[in-house]
Amino acid sequence: MTHASRLLFAASALAFASLPAASQATPAQAPRAMTATGVVEGAVLATGVASYKGIPYAAPPVGDLRWKAPQPAQAWRGVRPATQFGPRPMQLPLFADMVFRSDTGSEDCLYLNVWTPAKPAKVKGAKLPVLVYFYGGGFAAGDSSEPRYDGAAMAAKGIVTVTVNYRLNVFGFLAHPELSAESPHQASGNYGLMDQAAALQWVNRNIAAFGGDPARVTIAGESAGSFSVSAQMISPLAKGLIAGAIGESGSLLGLHAPQTLADAERAGAAFAAKIGAADLAALRALPAQQLLDAIPATRTGFFVIEDGYVLPRSPELMYAAGQQARVPLLAGWNSHEGSFKQVLGQDESTVDNFDAALQKLYGDQADTARLAYLGAGASADEVATAATNLASDRFISYGTWRWLDSHARNSGKPVYRYYYARARPGDTGAAHSAEIEYALGNLDGNKTYAWTPEDRALSKQMQGYFANFIKTGNPNGAGLPKWPRAVPGAGSPVMLLDVEPRAIAAPDDARFEFQDAVSGRPR
Repeated sequence: MTHASRLLFAASALAFASLPAASQATPAQAPRAMTATGVVEGAVLATGVASYKGIPYAAPPVGDLRWKAPQPAQAWRGVRPATQFGPRPMQLPLFADMVFRSDTGSEDCLYLNVWTPAKPAKVKGAKLPVLVYFYGGGFAAGDSSEPRYDGAAMAAKGIVTVTVNYRLNVFGFLAHPELSAESPHQASGNYGLMDQAAALQWVNRNIAAFGGDPARVTIAGESAGSFSVSAQMISPLAKGLIAGAIGESGSLLGLHAPQTLADAERAGAAFAAKIGAADLAALRALPAQQLLDAIPATRTGFFVIEDGYVLPRSPELMYAAGQQARVPLLAGWNSHEGSFKQVLGQDESTVDNFDAALQKLYGDQADTARLAYLGAGASADEVATAATNLASDRFISYGTWRWLDSHARNSGKPVYRYYYARARPGDTGAAHSAEIEYALGNLDGNKTYAWTPEDRALSKQMQGYFANFIKTGNPNGAGLPKWPRAVPGAGSPVMLLDVEPRAIAAPDDARFEFQDAVSGRPR
């Protein structure tokens, strides 16, 4: 440590010594917390929760740091205001249901937010459990400022809640031969996953300043966020930082395995060629907006990569070998993750049309698929449901099941499986992402729907299950229907999350047995 650094540290420590602890704040007194890089000052909400927004957990990944692992955030002098969300990651407007409270998008996006109870803990020195939530959006869009991810409701239940920005699309997942060559790990891509791991490392170092216990961190996410949870559980970068995991719709097991590094590098080189960037220096010199605007023109997608570093090898193999974080897992999916039109197109929902669609998809295995999804002697009334189930499985349900099943077989830790079936008011079926605001207690953050007492009752129960799991590794608790542990293979108990939550026997074993067989993944 240099003399100047020692002086800065001493000055910061002296300043912090006179600061009130976050847990001692009142509505008239802005809460402050001392992080490793400086003091942040948040705000107290009317609910008695202290919020800290826009805290940098890494240096801005701009200039020469574009497409590099996240670097440490710089320390600051004095008190840093933490009342506004940081800029969201660069992204195209892809999803109509995304509402952002951040002011702008920027490459300078590596910020996180913390919500924590403002009142003192009943037991002096007690540390609270922590939830770290990763947003969804296909690794192409999303932001930690979205109201559905707001952490205040969970914090009111005694959980320090953190939402995290991570790099997306070309900025977060571009691989390129020159990027691999300059990396000390001979790998590239997965910068978004590196960001998430850096945020977990920040939480490990700093969350005690907000009343959290670094040894009791549950990671959670939906869609791409759920894929991210399955990735962090096997990444050496997050080793020892996770005490529990929640996945809502999605994993890297099943039909959406990571790209190989070689394939990702070829795709990255092709992207660079199409936008006229002769080398890595030219790529880094391009304005961020020009890179973003080039994505739809080149029709190149960016996804997670089996790079040998962030992900040492195939997730399927790592989970099968028990090399994941051996922690409790709660995961599931929704009833309408996909649409029957993704299978039938514009054709009517008839048995003949469903059979024709299966023939196109599965060829000589079409008859087996029909038995798994529709059964013998089924009527036309059942076709739409069968096609919806098939679309859902091909999209995300089967992969989530593979994750649950493998973890139940190979971790030695409790696994809890859910099936979410409550449609939002006016909707048909529980669509992809519909459960988020219910589970996190954020119905009031979504003004699109006229929530009913039944919706609010389900949200209270779901939030109770999730909160119990974050606190204890078990969703069960007083006043909630019993949620049995899942078991591997057929006949597993499943918690049906609907107007009246209850445990049921798995209704979809035949579907997943078929998907295992057709994908060459024996149980």
